[in-house]
Amino acid sequence: MMSDQGVSKGERRRAGIMTLLKQQGKVSIPEIIERFECSEATARRDLDLLEKQGSIIRTLGGAQLDTTLTAGETSFNEKRNLLWLEKEAIAAKAASMVVKGDVVGLTGGTTTFLIARALKFHSDITVVTNAVNIAMELADSDGVQVVLSGGVMRKKSFELCGPLAESIVTNIHIGKMFMGIDGISIDPGVTTFSEQEAQIARLMLSRASQSYAVFDHTKIDKISLFAIAPLTEFKGFVTNRLDNPAMLDYIEKHRMELHLTEPAAEA
Repeated sequence: MMSDQGVSKGERRRAGIMTLLKQQGKVSIPEIIERFECSEATARRDLDLLEKQGSIIRTLGGAQLDTTLTAGETSFNEKRNLLWLEKEAIAAKAASMVVKGDVVGLTGGTTTFLIARALKFHSDITVVTNAVNIAMELADSDGVQVVLSGGVMRKKSFELCGPLAESIVTNIHIGKMFMGIDGISIDPGVTTFSEQEAQIARLMLSRASQSYAVFDHTKIDKISLFAIAPLTEFKGFVTNRLDNPAMLDYIEKHRMELHLTEPAAEA
């Protein structure tokens, strides 16, 4: 785990606000208050400080990212500071779907990393992954056989990509795959920030009998740079909550599974 020595609570909160802005482009004062459990005055002071640093542009009721300064992709270590408890619940739900004898595919990401952690005590399963940190997390598990693709590692995500990774995945059959994503919408579907990661994810999807996108609610209605696949390519979705009526109708219409860790909101 990362050390927090020398880092104040305010600095961690502002780092979290910046990570949120990189993910979704904008943020409102009420969203900061809810997400970081702070007062309105604190939220406004944080935005004032970030604006002085030249990182953001203040708007009425919130802020937006200064897109001239960043491409929008966040690193694994930045992402791990957000919604950790929600992601742990999603991971536990996904891990509960794995049974003895399964060949499980895991792409890179914070939620899939937590799925790997939840699978450490399973027995007689195989995990296929292109993420170095996921393979290392499972390295000392007696009941899990790990298959790690080769390739060139992307430092932001620890994922191995490129022709070597693709050549290995092409020859592997995956039973259940859990895919980490950066955005999900009805159109174009599931998306990510990296073209290389999109390519290896599409290949893993094609090698899987059953595929599930795993994501927290902040990814809903977000569209990242590169499309991975339409929603209909997935057997189902695992998330903490999904409050989008149009997407709920779409999932039901196409008879896809929806696994929620939080109770559905009442109509």
